[in-house]
Amino acid sequence: MAQEAQIVTDSGPRPIVPYLKLEPKPHLIGSKCACGAVYLDPKRVACSKCGASGPFPTVDLSERGKVYVFSVIHQSFPGIKTPYVTAIVDLPEGVSVRTNLLDVDPEQAQKEPHKIFGMPVEMVTQVASKDREGHDVIAFSFRPTRN
Repeated sequence: MAQEAQIVTDSGPRPIVPYLKLEPKPHLIGSKCACGAVYLDPKRVACSKCGASGPFPTVDLSERGKVYVFSVIHQSFPGIKTPYVTAIVDLPEGVSVRTNLLDVDPEQAQKEPHKIFGMPVEMVTQVASKDREGHDVIAFSFRPTRN
């Protein structure tokens, strides 16, 4: 007697990238070598610092960081509202992440870039779109920290 395959469906939201975890609260993960090097890729197979081979244990990354560099984007794909601010954010673990900056006025950023470089920021998540099954696709961005 043949058994029918049981289809398990998950109706929850989906992270847009594999290094974004949504539970228990949204956070980024990376991998950490025994030498202390931390990487954004949780499935990294080799350490570029010491040459060790993985797999490496995953670690939760900080929700806060500082803007290392930024750019104001004026042209993008159809349907993407411009201008917007994109940045590289350095996290305390030594990892840098490319992201968009929310709550930063692009015009003001161009006029006063010294206020953006080194600015403390915190990660936030938002629904970016829906997948084919209608599940929310969750993306992350950073915004200036709120005390």
